Amino acid sequence: ATALPVLVMSAALVSSYWLGNTSGLAEGNSDGLFGTAVATMGMLSTAAYVLTMDIFGPIADNAGGIVEMSQQPESVRDITDLLDAVGNTTKATTKGYAIGSAGLASFLLFSAYLDEVSAFTSVPFKQVDIAVPEVFVGGLLGAMLVFLFSAWACMAVGRTAQEVVNEVRRQFAEKPGIMTYTDKPDYARCVAIVAASALKAMIKPGLLAVAAPCCIGVAFRLLGALTGQSLLGAKAVAGMLMFATVTGKHGWCVGVGILMALFLNTAGGAWDNAKKYIESGAHGGKGSDTHKAAVTGDTVGDPFKDTAGPSLHVLIKMLATISLVLAPLFMD
Repeated sequence: ATALPVLVMSAALVSSYWLGNTSGLAEGNSDGLFGTAVATMGMLSTAAYVLTMDIFGPIADNAGGIVEMSQQPESVRDITDLLDAVGNTTKATTKGYAIGSAGLASFLLFSAYLDEVSAFTSVPFKQVDIAVPEVFVGGLLGAMLVFLFSAWACMAVGRTAQEVVNEVRRQFAEKPGIMTYTDKPDYARCVAIVAASALKAMIKPGLLAVAAPCCIGVAFRLLGALTGQSLLGAKAVAGMLMFATVTGKHGWCVGVGILMALFLNTAGGAWDNAKKYIESGAHGGKGSDTHKAAVTGDTVGDPFKDTAGPSLHVLIKMLATISLVLAPLFMD
């Protein structure tokens, strides 16, 4: 799930950077960054096609739900299941575009961060040495943020889903006619539960993305002042960005956030499609032990591909943007 996208992304970064360098538009590495920026804009220029493919998935999914609720023949449901499987694949593809653009943008923001530190301190800041223990610790904290953020997102989905299950059970107990279509369910109550929980559950991950660069930068800045290490706060934040988003001044590797997002997006779609494949009659079909295992996998896969995976794109860009804006706080 990660190998080919990472190779393609790395090749795009390196080739665009060096093509920009050969243009001779500016001195230093500015022309290389210009080449990377042009490549990023070129990737974003396909937004209309990406949105079209992304919309196809939810439409096919909702069509399947409507067919099931309206008690259409099984043959109709079989067709919508095939369309839904295709929709899961197109959604995974569009999320790949999203993480690719996030990786390219993060590289540019990381380079801008290094340039801003140099401009404020009048000291060259072109490289980050992860052999320095404090910088390496900052990198470890950055990698940890990705997993903690993903865990909180998945836990939020699980808690909210349980609240919806409890509400559905309550409505079934109070209105037995729901199952025979003689009573109408209270749809608005379920929608309200999901909307309120979604807003409430994103407070912790949002604070994590904003507070982490500030805490790491300020803490290591104070430690650097005590130990006589200049720019330790800025270096530690750079290490955090390298591990959490992009690694390497010339974009030759990608960090934990991009790899994790690729894995979550692809694994979630694969679990969903595996369940649909079994429901088509393979490996015992519906009701078999294989189907029960696939349903469990799909229950994990949905928050992977629809919550944690897409949210990591935001985390990656948020960490880089917050670090760039608050860079003066991390300097001596």
